[in-house]
Amino acid sequence: MSWNDPNASTEAQKYDNPIPSRELILSTINEHGEVTHQQLAKAFNIDDPDQFDALGNRLKAMSRDGQVNRDGRPYRYRTVTKHDIVTGTVTAHPKGFGFVLLSDMPDLFLHEKQMRWVFNGDTVEAVGTSTDNRGRTEGRIVDVVERRQSNFIGTLAHDEDGYFVELGSPNNHQPITVTEENVQAFNAKQGAPVKVDIIDWPNQHEFATGKITEVLSDDNDRELIIETTLLNYDIPSDFNEAALEQANAYQEPTEKDLKGRRDLRDLPLITIDGEDARDFDDAVFAEKRSGGNYRVLVAIADVSYYVTPNSPLDKDAYERGTSVYFPHRVIPMLPEVLSNGLCSLNPDLDRLCMVADIKISRAGKVTGYEFYPGVMHSQARLTYNQVNAYLENPSDKSVPESLTGNKDVKKSVDTLYQLYELLVKKREERHAMEFETVETYIKFNEKGGIEAILPRTRGDAQKLIEECMLLANTCAANFALKNELPVLYRNHDKPDGEKSMRIHEYAKNFGLSFPEESPTQADYQRIIEATKDRPDAISIHSMLLRSMMQANYAPDNIGHFGLAYDEYSHFTSPIRRYPDLMLHRAIKAKVTNSQQPVMDFSLDGAGTQTSDTERRAEKASRYVESWLKCHYMKDHVGEEFDGVVTTVTSFGLFVTLTDLYIDGLVHISNVGDDFFVYDEQQQQLIGKDRGTVFGLGDLIKVKVAGVNMDLLQIDFDLKEKLQASQMNQTKRDQPKKTSASKTPANKTSAKKSSNRGGRGGSKKS
Repeated sequence: MSWNDPNASTEAQKYDNPIPSRELILSTINEHGEVTHQQLAKAFNIDDPDQFDALGNRLKAMSRDGQVNRDGRPYRYRTVTKHDIVTGTVTAHPKGFGFVLLSDMPDLFLHEKQMRWVFNGDTVEAVGTSTDNRGRTEGRIVDVVERRQSNFIGTLAHDEDGYFVELGSPNNHQPITVTEENVQAFNAKQGAPVKVDIIDWPNQHEFATGKITEVLSDDNDRELIIETTLLNYDIPSDFNEAALEQANAYQEPTEKDLKGRRDLRDLPLITIDGEDARDFDDAVFAEKRSGGNYRVLVAIADVSYYVTPNSPLDKDAYERGTSVYFPHRVIPMLPEVLSNGLCSLNPDLDRLCMVADIKISRAGKVTGYEFYPGVMHSQARLTYNQVNAYLENPSDKSVPESLTGNKDVKKSVDTLYQLYELLVKKREERHAMEFETVETYIKFNEKGGIEAILPRTRGDAQKLIEECMLLANTCAANFALKNELPVLYRNHDKPDGEKSMRIHEYAKNFGLSFPEESPTQADYQRIIEATKDRPDAISIHSMLLRSMMQANYAPDNIGHFGLAYDEYSHFTSPIRRYPDLMLHRAIKAKVTNSQQPVMDFSLDGAGTQTSDTERRAEKASRYVESWLKCHYMKDHVGEEFDGVVTTVTSFGLFVTLTDLYIDGLVHISNVGDDFFVYDEQQQQLIGKDRGTVFGLGDLIKVKVAGVNMDLLQIDFDLKEKLQASQMNQTKRDQPKKTSASKTPANKTSAKKSSNRGGRGGSKKS
């Protein structure tokens, strides 16, 4: 041994051929700053090949354990300092690994061993340790800063080591040990759904221990999955007592509440919503003015009158950020006494409102607007179906008397439709995007099971209301900008360069041009228009949607790319969205010459919070919908269905069943008896030997091969190709097309991938 190691005796006891201890290696690296394996070996005068390899293994272990960072080729090692430590949120993958999500740098990849002591959603301090062969920065958890939840819902299980609670995705990597005494105290049976509280948190060597606090009924699966999802996504479902007390203290509006408000109770304001809507936060009215101009009023529930800044109600609403919509249940942002009661613009009741009073020219251009607090009295609660029926045939018997029997309401609806036709033209002029996609809803039977999954039709009534809401939102954003109000804007950034390049290559399939970078709305709209009448339009437009950035909330306006607005905000739904409530407060303070509200949070913090809670709500809703669809498909394993290819990957085809609107995966190994290569540019799988082509929009027949409820995956087997999409026809159909029998240089062999499984829920932008 040719090095001076204070831990030499310990190393000698452990190993026949000892190497420098970790402590000595760390001090040596500190002296040199950065060193390679070879440089360290030279510093320690290590010539023996076995010792050299042992030193390399120790460096690898120290990197794994977060004692040193490893970068470059050949690897250069340096010690970890406090500046290397980052804070982020853990997201768990159903297969056991995970990531630390970071806001201003690439996420850290966590191996299964690191995931042993965290749950999905925990906030951790971590360090990057090395880069794996896929280019991901591997991480090591230094400390758990905050646990997102301390109670879970899972299934009681038993093995040779005793009882434990098995959690579903995304925490299926974390069984929670419970005692036999605890199980017996609740008379819990194996397989029973139970609620469990954590007693001791897990570490890298031991799983968590907990105690069962409740045995749940599994008679109603769909209610149980809601409760599980609320816990797993940390979504509050109960309001605190102070918030409920505040909400219940409010009474129906009196003359005192109407002070300083414009009286709109004689105007024929109406609500138009879905059949099953219970909270009505917007009402509309339109009239024709001289010269062919228009005036439209968009009256929105004045939630800010009841939910005062920093009050118990406000704190609960801010924590929620948004209402959460499941297929059969809503978790409201506000207590129902407000959301379905005092703040809901129910018919034949006086209701407080904030009004966007907008003037529009005969050409469809906004020529002026004003905002003010008002009081209204809705003269009709109409549904989309009723208004659509009226617009198609005013004599339709399904149209209610509240529309046809009230000449003022009827005149307003007629004017709203005329205005809508104008606004649609303006929408086309600015190239706002309108994709051909299918939104679905689930119809349940009396027992709570799925009876059908149906497409949600979108008629002129829906579009009419949407245009009115867009008007109010843009005017509110313009007002806030002009007056420098402390609000959150609804931003939607341009697509990034990588996604633009994919569309650029893909557009060549249609003989269309698309810029490699910085596309405009007109560039997207050109493809939308060129493909909207094709049978595979939904598949193509879904791909275009996936190229878009996510919208978010922020205090600095950057405009809305998808809607083609230079300025945009959310004003029209304060019952269910916190940013709308903030905007109402700021506008009301300005127009009433009051002081702007002073909040307990920063604007930047509010932007992050409301964007995060929106994402949380979307993920939770998708999870429940996926679970319900997978649960439904368990009864259809072995059955055959027609489907459309909606996504092509190197590991297979994602397929949407045409009658059920349920997604699954045909794995590459089940596509056909050929060697398939993945053409990313064409979005196709191409058979190398037979030239068979599968791509977006192809109609195929599949058999349901299996359903994995833990991973929420549905697997299909391909039975036959029914009809090729226009751009996926083989050379027999298109003789002039170049044979695909050779693997292009930039295409990857799809047989090498082993990923399997498709999401149970339909994709949503």
